[in-house]
Amino acid sequence: EVRLVESGGGLVQPGDSLRLSCAGSGFTFGNYDMSWVRQAPGKGPEWVSGISMAGTTTYYADSVKGRFTISRDNAHNILYLAMNSLHPEDTAVYYCTAGNSIRQTLYRGQGTQVTVSS
Repeated sequence: EVRLVESGGGLVQPGDSLRLSCAGSGFTFGNYDMSWVRQAPGKGPEWVSGISMAGTTTYYADSVKGRFTISRDNAHNILYLAMNSLHPEDTAVYYCTAGNSIRQTLYRGQGTQVTVSS
């Protein structure tokens, strides 16, 4: 069974940092491009960041470039998203996804809530 389990979300204040994790199992993690996608209340999904299979190439949405860093540990099947200088508009449920290309979603986790509020 394919599983992607996100963790690390929470309630933080503007300017704070968080690190999200996503643990994969049931598939060959290192054979897939991985991404983070978020969905804010009342809005559609927004692709946030992606990383190639080997972790050598990363991609970011303009809204998070310079603040978020995506990385992966293929030895332990974990995807990370380090988020700095968080803004209230970063509030959303964050999902990790796996696909055959960046932005393609073949598998998705259940999400972790990030709330940025003073």
